[in-house]
Amino acid sequence: MAYASALLRDPAQTYRQIDLAGRTANADGPALVQLLYEELGQALRVAAWAAEHKKFAVKSERVTRATAILFALEAGLDFEKGGEVSVTLAKLYAGARRQVIEASLGQDGAPFRQVADSMAEIAEAWRMVRAA
Repeated sequence: MAYASALLRDPAQTYRQIDLAGRTANADGPALVQLLYEELGQALRVAAWAAEHKKFAVKSERVTRATAILFALEAGLDFEKGGEVSVTLAKLYAGARRQVIEASLGQDGAPFRQVADSMAEIAEAWRMVRAA
């Protein structure tokens, strides 16, 4: 009963979870990476909003999600095939995690948006590589 109650309280979140599950069901590796970048950007932008509006529970949940996504992106790197690019991305992801964790201690949304913007640039490069 509590689950049904939670679904009714936030139908937009429920739809988002169903949509995400549907998109990941048949996605290949590169498509999953693209989804991770999209979800990372979303989590960081919501964390920025939550920080500025003193919605601490939301901020905490979004920071946790963003951090987990950054770990997942790093864990998915293939250092044998990716070489120096993988090493560079690993450093970028680790730095982004540090920035997110440091930003989580304050109420300024700007650091979250800065990380989101940086990751959006990488996501765009990823999209271009996939399209080629």
